[in-house]
Amino acid sequence: MFHERGWILKRSELSSERIALIDIHSEESWTYGELRNRILRWASFFYDKGYEKGERVAVYSPNCPELFAVLFACEQLGLLYVPLNWRLSAVELQGLLDDCEPALVLYHEEFKQFVHKLEIKEAVSLSVIQTVENSLVWSSVSIGTCSDPWMIIYTGGTTGVPKGVVLSHEAVNWNALNTITSWGLSEKDTTINYMPLFHTGGLNALGIPLLMAGGTVAIGHQFDPEEALIATGKYEATISLFVPTMYQMMIQTDYFKHFNFPSMDTFLSGGAPCPETVYRAFREKNLRFKEGYGMTEAGPNNFFIRPDDAATKNGSVGKSMLFNEIKVLDAEGNPCTRGEIGELFLKGPHMFSYYWNKPGETADALHDGWLRTGDLAKIDEDGDTYIVGRKKDMIISGGENVYPQEVEQCLITFDGIREAAVVGQRDEVWGEKVIAFVSLQDESATTDSIMAHCKKTLASYKIPKEIIVLPELPKTHVGKIDKNELVKLN
Repeated sequence: MFHERGWILKRSELSSERIALIDIHSEESWTYGELRNRILRWASFFYDKGYEKGERVAVYSPNCPELFAVLFACEQLGLLYVPLNWRLSAVELQGLLDDCEPALVLYHEEFKQFVHKLEIKEAVSLSVIQTVENSLVWSSVSIGTCSDPWMIIYTGGTTGVPKGVVLSHEAVNWNALNTITSWGLSEKDTTINYMPLFHTGGLNALGIPLLMAGGTVAIGHQFDPEEALIATGKYEATISLFVPTMYQMMIQTDYFKHFNFPSMDTFLSGGAPCPETVYRAFREKNLRFKEGYGMTEAGPNNFFIRPDDAATKNGSVGKSMLFNEIKVLDAEGNPCTRGEIGELFLKGPHMFSYYWNKPGETADALHDGWLRTGDLAKIDEDGDTYIVGRKKDMIISGGENVYPQEVEQCLITFDGIREAAVVGQRDEVWGEKVIAFVSLQDESATTDSIMAHCKKTLASYKIPKEIIVLPELPKTHVGKIDKNELVKLN
């Protein structure tokens, strides 16, 4: 189905003079022809070093275009690309290295001192590529089949020890094709990407699909809300993905309030449920905005909704895309009726192969080709899907099910609240009770006034029994609110 050496070299021939990658900070840009040259130089480096198909090449670097060149060079030789979360502690990082046992760790110069303190087989700076030429003799190279693994992406670890999600060439390519055809991407599209490139959102949500389509990926390093918005205008972006916490910072900037973003077709939100305040801010500026849903193990792209529909169906991610299937099942494994909440299952050729070194957890996740997501969802009368929250986060208070997302959506509409998260706490009377954590943008807001706001729209058993005010809610490495940390504070 795919070109023997990978589609990126064919795309580089078709779109040689078009811009493939931009570094937002240095303003350096690479054409597809230049990207091809860089890929072949890295492939030559790996081949000359004697690395064999199936060995792991890990990268430890902030966002930069070079990472895509390394990624595609690994594809050429059948090596497994392993992006490492550079925000982890030395102990956490060593745990990942011990798990995947890379033959090589490539690092950014700013992390040189840190990397050399770790127990690594071999570590080399990314700058080594400056001295490498393309010397590869392709007739002597065999990369195997599309079902071979291409990358290992470690999950965020909010549910325990991070798991290495193994994605095959086939899975990555099908996700890209599914995204291009379902979302209508083309070479005319440009995305601004501040999502970390050690995360599937940075690599696979829009990055790889747009490169397959011949579009442009502009890469940012450390997220800054105003910088991201300025880049959106400067590079005439058409579609970009950010997480809700990023959007909440963006809509508060003067730049957002005064610029109209004429090039933008759609702003996408993912990673966590998006609050009504963000929807409202984009609606007031007549900007197209919608939510998506994904998992490292599945794509991550799974749904499509037209922005016009999203404007009238806040929280809906729409229908499954062209080349994947979904179903929502109750606790007994039966299909849920319309509007009934159950667990979401996903299926398609974009599915992960297995968890690295974790056969038991792989068997728990995959059932007859279906991925058990652990997320709760419902499908409305139009066939559109809504993600209700994580199954493990559901609170049972006095025998009633409380979905934290519903309470959080209520809290965030209170004018004085900047962020909100809801968790359950053990209670002798109720079994569990609802606890809310908030950060404020108006310090005059009181817990009594917030409680009164909740009572206007929530059933009594859903109203938080306690509201805890923090200066800022803790975040995971990809910008989601970290409920595990909140539970520890509770």
